[in-house]
Amino acid sequence: MAATVSSQIEIDEHGVAWIIGANVKVIEVALDKIAYGWSPEEMHFQHPNLSLAQIHAALAYYYENQERLDAEIERQHREVEALAAELSDPVFRQKLLASRNPR
Repeated sequence: MAATVSSQIEIDEHGVAWIIGANVKVIEVALDKIAYGWSPEEMHFQHPNLSLAQIHAALAYYYENQERLDAEIERQHREVEALAAELSDPVFRQKLLASRNPR
């Protein structure tokens, strides 16, 4: 069951914060701020499907929950790095390719 925490943000049953009606996670807006340093106006320019109110609400939620969301961003980053390292392993790549193209 989802819970609405503001008129713009809802939390799904997995605890993930979403911008209502936009199919965009709050963490994605936070990553635009962290990675690119974008202002809310620049985010709106880059994502015209998001209103400034939605962007500000997402950023407010992020700052209110920054420690938890930053930890989730770091966890996801480590997971991606581990997958990238595994995929760059030549032995693993050969096994993967062999499983895709059985002869």
